[in-house]
Amino acid sequence: MNVGLSSASFYPYVNTENSIALMKNLGFDSGEVFLNSISEYEEDFANIILEQSLENNFKINSVHGFSSSFEPYLFDKYKRRRDDSFLQFQKICKFAKIVGADCYTFHGMRNKRLNEVSKEFVFDIYNKLLYISEEQGIKLCQENVFWCMSGNIDFLYMLKERYENSIYFTLDIKQAYRAGRTPEEYIGVMKNSIENLHINDRNRENSCLLPGKGDVNFKKIFCKLKEMGYNKIGIIEVYRDNYKDYEELSIAGDYIKSCFTY
Repeated sequence: MNVGLSSASFYPYVNTENSIALMKNLGFDSGEVFLNSISEYEEDFANIILEQSLENNFKINSVHGFSSSFEPYLFDKYKRRRDDSFLQFQKICKFAKIVGADCYTFHGMRNKRLNEVSKEFVFDIYNKLLYISEEQGIKLCQENVFWCMSGNIDFLYMLKERYENSIYFTLDIKQAYRAGRTPEEYIGVMKNSIENLHINDRNRENSCLLPGKGDVNFKKIFCKLKEMGYNKIGIIEVYRDNYKDYEELSIAGDYIKSCFTY
């Protein structure tokens, strides 16, 4: 499994276009690009990112939008608000295609009781999301996020059952624990549809730490992923206040490699 880094780990102190060279200099050849503002969704900016990825021989595996600005509103009852949000979604899918990404990391709908959710309405939205992403050749990767419906394992089962061969997943370790679950439980739902992995550590006091700084049993998680045939990328995604020096990110990458059982 290849180890990558997310540009989100530099927010808010490094501009997105400068993050690729920085990730490469830290020893990472691939990763996820996090778009930090709506203006960064534009095609002109995608071409800047593409140029940076080519100059630095850096593979962009996935793109992650400034999701809280529009993704929850894809499921809004007010049609104009939904339509505006779909325009943002379309831009990011096109952005992902331009930069050569494989995946769109998707948060989606805010959390509510599952019995309060109209399945028909949700499926209508996902039908459109999948149509748009597939049109650009991008895999829609639903991430498990504790404050979204995707933190609910029953919701993920619902999506998996409906879209068995068309929806994919991003597994985020810290988000699993924040939801009061284990990563292995989410792996059991996502199975061989996992296309992206966010790696982070934690302990009782901190819900997000650099890998190697907490008590997560990565070998156990990686063994479970191996059972599902996952041998793609593991992307370190942490917050800027989780480390002092950039070198710590490189050390975390080496630590994760030492945990591999395959």
